[in-house]
Amino acid sequence: MTEPLDVAKLQRRLAEFAAARNWQPYHTPKNLAAALSVEASELVEIFQWLTPEESARVMTDPDTAHRVTDEVADVLAYLLQLCEVLGIDPLAALDAKIDRNERRFPI
Repeated sequence: MTEPLDVAKLQRRLAEFAAARNWQPYHTPKNLAAALSVEASELVEIFQWLTPEESARVMTDPDTAHRVTDEVADVLAYLLQLCEVLGIDPLAALDAKIDRNERRFPI
C-alpha cells in the first residue's frame, strides 16, 4: 500500500530530485517564478483556440488529457518549489486568501 501524498512530501521529493542533479543554484525565486509562468503558459496554449464547450470536454481525449495533466503537474511542481524556497506554506496561504476573499466579496 502506498503512503498518501501530501504537500510536504512532494516538496521533499522535488528538493531531493533537484539536489541529486545539483540544480539548487538555479532554483532561485526569480528563476522558479519564471519557470512557473512558462509552464502556466504551456497549459493555456492547450486551451487557446478552443471554444468554451470544447474546453469543457478537453479531458475526454486521452492525448489532450495527458498533456493537460502533465502541464498541471509542471505548474504545481514549480509553485511548490517556489513556496519551499520562500518559506511559504501554500495551504496556509490559500486558506488565508480564501478568508480575505470571503470578507472582500460578501454574499
